[in-house]
Amino acid sequence: MPPCTMGKVLWVDLTRGAITDEHIPETVYRRFLSGVGLAAYLLYREIPAGADPLGPDNVLGFVSGLLNGTNSLFTGRWMAVAKSPLTGAWGEANCGGTLASALKLSGYDGIFFKGTSPKPVYLSVTNGKAELHDAADIWGRDTIETDQCLRLIHPNSSVACTGPAGERLSLIAAISNDRGRMAARSGLGAVMGAKRLKAVVLAGRQKVNVYDRVEMQRLSKKTLGYVRMQIPLPPGKISRYIGALMRVLPFQWAQDGMLYKWLLRRWGTISMNQISLEMGDAPIQNWLGSSASFPFRRSDSSDPDRIIRYETKKYHCRACALGCGGIISSETDVKGHKPEYETVLAWGGLLLNEDLESIFVINERLNRAGMDSISAGATVAFAIECAERGLFTAEQLEGLDLRWGNSAAIQALLERMIAREGIGNLLADGSRGAAARLGRDAKTCAVHAGGQELAMHDGRNDPGFALHAVVEPMPGRHTNGSQMYYEMFKLWTRVKSLPQARFLYGKGAKYATAGQQGRDLATAAVACSRFSQVLNGAGLCLFGAFIGVNRLPVFEWLNAATGWQETPEGYMQAGARIQALKQLFNARHGLPLRHAINLRAIGLPAQSHGANRGRTLEMDGMVRAYWAAAGWDEETGLPGEEMVNAVTRE
Repeated sequence: MPPCTMGKVLWVDLTRGAITDEHIPETVYRRFLSGVGLAAYLLYREIPAGADPLGPDNVLGFVSGLLNGTNSLFTGRWMAVAKSPLTGAWGEANCGGTLASALKLSGYDGIFFKGTSPKPVYLSVTNGKAELHDAADIWGRDTIETDQCLRLIHPNSSVACTGPAGERLSLIAAISNDRGRMAARSGLGAVMGAKRLKAVVLAGRQKVNVYDRVEMQRLSKKTLGYVRMQIPLPPGKISRYIGALMRVLPFQWAQDGMLYKWLLRRWGTISMNQISLEMGDAPIQNWLGSSASFPFRRSDSSDPDRIIRYETKKYHCRACALGCGGIISSETDVKGHKPEYETVLAWGGLLLNEDLESIFVINERLNRAGMDSISAGATVAFAIECAERGLFTAEQLEGLDLRWGNSAAIQALLERMIAREGIGNLLADGSRGAAARLGRDAKTCAVHAGGQELAMHDGRNDPGFALHAVVEPMPGRHTNGSQMYYEMFKLWTRVKSLPQARFLYGKGAKYATAGQQGRDLATAAVACSRFSQVLNGAGLCLFGAFIGVNRLPVFEWLNAATGWQETPEGYMQAGARIQALKQLFNARHGLPLRHAINLRAIGLPAQSHGANRGRTLEMDGMVRAYWAAAGWDEETGLPGEEMVNAVTRE
């Protein structure tokens, strides 16, 4: 076994109450790494075609990565995996906090649940000893209360739990760790609820070994120098002007992740709020508006300096020296995790909401309920547009004054979604489900890809976001790649066959689908997809990877931890196998491998104002070029025969 793995996973049959170990051959780790790769291998094997995502045949997994628990940096990420009840496709959710290393210290690389418990339960694992416990007393409690209660019973543990949204089977329910860090996407909190699994509690003192500890320490020490390097930065208010400048310039420059690291270190992810609003990266008014709809005087609620004024301390995930998170205490005594970029913009610009205090309240309610802030915010935007267009009856609205920027109505609607009451019951399963039930023209207001609401990054500004939302096995995902991500990853410095990003280029070059430029963009997108699988197989943070592989020794850490002496190209090929296996998972379940996306998100029709005016993405060409660069069938998106054989053989 690679010394950095525990060499086994835990299987829990909730129907029978049976708990067993499975030892994993080294060949599996070599082919699929650990983390999401190991999960793909096991879920492809175990979940039958056509399985109901909320039924007993679905498998819910919690996995760590190859580097979790070693002394590498930015390796505090864990992943939840299952067939998604929101999309019906491959589902995964990535989270920081404390659970990743706790998984390994408890003795396992992953924990997988089958079946359905006849009553609410939670699982505890301490130093390899696993037990199911009655959860009747904590069923119905919010995530913070659940976490606190279980930590009293199991001291020095890490808790992952679902909240009221998951218990009520909301298809946009999340899983919480460390009192508000959320594995939010794919609706996996609903899978916990359906299985009547309230929580997973992990603790232990198992040792995580590495092949070459001296080299691990040398690499980490060098990386720490980059992390701690900081330059003086202007006030956060200046960011709006930087974004406005980037909007009007006819050209742009390749992004260097060290700049983003400096911003993260000072403000966290909210550093990009107003830059994104102004430059066209953040969608506004349910993707219909632009910076003109949410100008400086209104977007001041997104000013990063205004938000960190309420920050009482920094928050660090395990193994992170950066600390981009924070704990806040607001004017109305809201205490909890600082809202992140996605939450501020999903409940700010997307709804034309100027009320910052309402966003603090909403963020805490979402965290306690265990609900995805992206999908929930986008679903509220859908509801406001539907109300504006007269698609709801007065009876459905029940007196709610649903209009853009009405923060009181927005908060009231969220409470109904969490409780599944009235109109909230219609919306609790996301915008696609609500649109199908409303009928008429409601589907044009539901901005999603494959059933999952799009994040706060506009493909009309960076086409890579739209492309990955459509072609990745998990639809609607924004963390697998974009053109900006490729520039920051700097993969060409380690994988010499990859194209180098140009330092300066005209904005029109981003939209090429043919010729050398189009081929290079497709190759870069495929590289992003594969590298993201490597990151999620290692348990590495995306934000850490943004400083570039020339500074963050991803491949070198993996070799020092495992002793494999694999090349960067070899690890990228492992990423290709992981992605292909997830694609075959979707094919087995009869899903289209190109996910449908709302037309307004790709510029149909093109906007007549703002940073993205006149821009329409040529998605057919982009998708075909991507699949050709991946070596997959250009029309169907199926991996080639050689790859199929490589990933499905035992």
